[in-house]
Amino acid sequence: MTLPRLPAPLLAWYRRSARDLPWRKTTDPYRIWVSEIMLQQTRVAAVLGYYARFLSAFPTVEALAAAPEEQLMKLWEGLGYYSRARNLQRTARLVTDRGGFPDTYEGLLELPGIGEYTAAAIASAAFAQAEPAVDGNVLRVIARLTDCHDGIALPRTKRNVRAQVRDIFPEAEADVRIFNQALMELGATVCVPNGPPKCLLCPARELCLGRERGTAESLPVRQPKKSRRVEERTVFLLLREGRVALRKRPDSGLLAGLWEFPNVEGALDEAAAAGTVRSWGLEPKAWKSRLTAKHIFTHVEWRMTGYTLEVAGAGPPGLTWADSLEPYAVPSAFARFREEAEGERIGDKHGILEKE
Repeated sequence: MTLPRLPAPLLAWYRRSARDLPWRKTTDPYRIWVSEIMLQQTRVAAVLGYYARFLSAFPTVEALAAAPEEQLMKLWEGLGYYSRARNLQRTARLVTDRGGFPDTYEGLLELPGIGEYTAAAIASAAFAQAEPAVDGNVLRVIARLTDCHDGIALPRTKRNVRAQVRDIFPEAEADVRIFNQALMELGATVCVPNGPPKCLLCPARELCLGRERGTAESLPVRQPKKSRRVEERTVFLLLREGRVALRKRPDSGLLAGLWEFPNVEGALDEAAAAGTVRSWGLEPKAWKSRLTAKHIFTHVEWRMTGYTLEVAGAGPPGLTWADSLEPYAVPSAFARFREEAEGERIGDKHGILEKE
């Protein structure tokens, strides 16, 4: 059998070669939990700076529980999937009320925003519980090691992999804490996706049925992805007396509760855009620039046309006229427009709205 022989070479390789990451240097469930939530759908390199700033601002679960939402969302700005931040605070408040994190897989699963993978990752690294944390990296590693051709998206495939990994968990506490991380590290750095695995660097190359049979590069078996829905939007950078208009998105749905530049559905030409501005009780004074941008979410793609213009008038009650964007959590979907707005010298009330 291939898998029972895996732990020894894998753990020796991990201790020798693993990336130096801050969340691997602690058994604090709070810090491990924050890292796991940040790493969902996000690259390690992108998380490192956010992780350090987040823990500097909220060094304990109690500090996160008590944090103002605006501060939390500002610190999360650019990481995307903003519901993660809200679930973090919901869970922090619950954990604070309970006096600490549950120390079992089952207890962790009961917390908001913590699923099977995250519960297992925390249980193993923080509490030395032999719980398999099965993500895409682990599924890929096991599929190649065992030459498994079951569809990776099938629930039974994940259940089978969890059972297989559970059966080979080491017994020593120090090994239990890092075994999940070692499997994930192998998948992230050696048995990589989107290309041939780096078999010559793999500590399990002599055990791998996929390598032996020449099937490793074609595994795991994936179902075709569904195409994303495309939405056209028109975004307005409305400038008035050195301020730019923002509005807050609804409390539920995509980018819930974050700040955005006013926008509407559809790709409007200048005439239609002017009509929209007037319908908001504003009068266009000077059209400054037109720009385009695209942002891809998991299931939808925004294709955006933007207009920068000076306006007069009060506008609808939902608009906030900001003389700086710094205090506001504006999601990265609007990064191109934020860059344009900042180039307009927001904050100058004496007509210095032209770019330098």
